[in-house]
Amino acid sequence: MFWINGEAQEYLSVCDRAVQFGDGCFTTARVRNGGIELLAEHLKRLQSGCERLLIADPDWQALKGEMLAAASIQHEGVLKVIISRGVGGRGYSATGCQQPTRIVSLSPYPEHYLHLRDAGARLVVSPVRLAMNPLLAGIKHLNRLEQVLIRAQFEQAAADEALVLDTEGKLVECCAANLFWRKGNQVFTPQLTFSGVQGIMRQHIISLLEARGYVCQEVRAELNHLADASEVLICNALMPVLPVCQIGDWSYSSRQLFNQIIPHC
Repeated sequence: MFWINGEAQEYLSVCDRAVQFGDGCFTTARVRNGGIELLAEHLKRLQSGCERLLIADPDWQALKGEMLAAASIQHEGVLKVIISRGVGGRGYSATGCQQPTRIVSLSPYPEHYLHLRDAGARLVVSPVRLAMNPLLAGIKHLNRLEQVLIRAQFEQAAADEALVLDTEGKLVECCAANLFWRKGNQVFTPQLTFSGVQGIMRQHIISLLEARGYVCQEVRAELNHLADASEVLICNALMPVLPVCQIGDWSYSSRQLFNQIIPHC
């Protein structure tokens, strides 16, 4: 089900800048019991994305109402919201774009996450490297071709997710998830200054860790830092957190951290 600017429809103008240039941002939220998990955080993400991409403010109150109305239709599901710069401008110029396009969609919840919560996720290291660009780092913008290539690769590798490095060989994230690892009482997550997505669940987990006395360090680390990790987790707003059981030849069995945070995610 799709809604564009509050109207139930599936067709977008070919002149919209989302089509022409991937000019916009998005967020994906979990629908649970007909409501939206972490709704305020998802709206803040969209607002931040629009601000950083210099997109004019859409009607935020109308968008919130559209999101809530869509979520109320389905007990469990996935709500995706796209903000496009809209129609206007010539070429790359955004002159005249003052009416952003609001796109809301609703789809079923991916049940395989429930299986992976018990079995653990198997990761492969992707050969696709993420470009480094601090101007776009952290934003969930519409240019997702890197992730499309990453997904195509790991789907052929009998893996559940792909571990992704940047062009300097530093850990960044997974194809559609953020990354944490634990060594004793120390917890680490990749620094996202140059590439990657500042996930809403990532920020939520960092807050949970601090409240439970863990020191969570954001680091520029290489792949071998995971070789002697006590535990590895991945997360996004839908999973919301999964234990990792294997990365290549490395295996992980501890769920100490996972068991502490999953009840609060």
